[in-house]
Amino acid sequence: MAELVKCRKALLGGGWGRTASAKTAGKLKIARDGRTFGPLSHSADPLLDRRAMTRALGSLLAGLAVAPRAVAQSAMRAPQSQSQSQSQSQSAADAKLKAAPTRIASYVARKPAPATQVQTSSADRGINPCMTPDPGFGVYGKWEGGIGMGQFIAPVRGGVTPRGGFDLMVHFHGHEPVRKEWVQVMDGAVLVGIDLGIGSGAYEEAFQAPDVFPRLIGAVERAVAKKAGRQTARVRRLGLSSWSAGYGAVQHILMQKYAKERVDTVVLLDGLHCGYSGAAINGQPIFMFTEFAKRAAAGETLMFVSHSSIIPPGYASTTETADYLVHEVGGKLRDVRGAGPMGMTMITRYSKGNFHVRGFSGNDKMDHCAQIGEFRDVLRVHVKPRWNSPRGQAA
Repeated sequence: MAELVKCRKALLGGGWGRTASAKTAGKLKIARDGRTFGPLSHSADPLLDRRAMTRALGSLLAGLAVAPRAVAQSAMRAPQSQSQSQSQSQSAADAKLKAAPTRIASYVARKPAPATQVQTSSADRGINPCMTPDPGFGVYGKWEGGIGMGQFIAPVRGGVTPRGGFDLMVHFHGHEPVRKEWVQVMDGAVLVGIDLGIGSGAYEEAFQAPDVFPRLIGAVERAVAKKAGRQTARVRRLGLSSWSAGYGAVQHILMQKYAKERVDTVVLLDGLHCGYSGAAINGQPIFMFTEFAKRAAAGETLMFVSHSSIIPPGYASTTETADYLVHEVGGKLRDVRGAGPMGMTMITRYSKGNFHVRGFSGNDKMDHCAQIGEFRDVLRVHVKPRWNSPRGQAA
């Protein structure tokens, strides 16, 4: 684990990663002992505990309330043609999938198998995933600030529709390694990169207030408008991506009304954790990811999740949380064997609608870093065709 932390620090030039701060570690322990709902609450603050419980009960009751109404309305429909009936049956199935309440502490996820606990040297990979070559910036300009939090890159020219629309991905954790993958595929959408420290707690706390993320988007819109020489510019497609600890920001953003209405795409690269309830996954702290996965599986949004086979101390691994999400959308991971980016070996996969999961073997620092290499394929295969962003030029 010490070597893993050193690699994370090298990538961010200051320190980051899956290793939790003392405060975050305390939350994980509390969640594991079953005394709270996980990292959204803290034993020292009963108000936060009550809020977490209220959110949990509200989500559960909402799910229970929606499904019966959908069934009752379906029963009242008059007989229709076979094609109409099939279409409505599919719509009803999609609605049922999205409305189904998240099961809490009921599923024992598959853990990384002993055969996945392997290491591959940079010589065998042909690349050091923690120190990849720099391809430059492509059609993009250098990193720019002035947006209040983080920094952004945009095409030197273009990338904006005649009416001022542009597409935006906000990435949390590891902005420079991600930029190296981004510029090799994307040629129009704007990328925001935000790094806030080592543990997921820093990301959680930064985006707890519901006005933080909308203000960030507004600042980016003003910056893009200024760069394009326009009075205004507006985000069309909006995505959230994260690597490792950055999921903490996505976790809080997805709970907010603004994000539920605006976010089209979520990409999680080897970063989604929660606690246990006994041997089972405590799904309540990650219910927002479950809800988004169900929407993606129904074709409404896009979600991509990748994981290594690293086993963390005392809380659920990314292998287990990925398996849990697949279970919650009614699926089962398929065992495969194939080559992945940066010398990784793919061992599992799952797709339903626009929800995709890819699992890889490997349990050391290079396997964690190599997950960023998966971002390039996600952009090329899924994000770029879906967004169809207005193209930019280098000069």
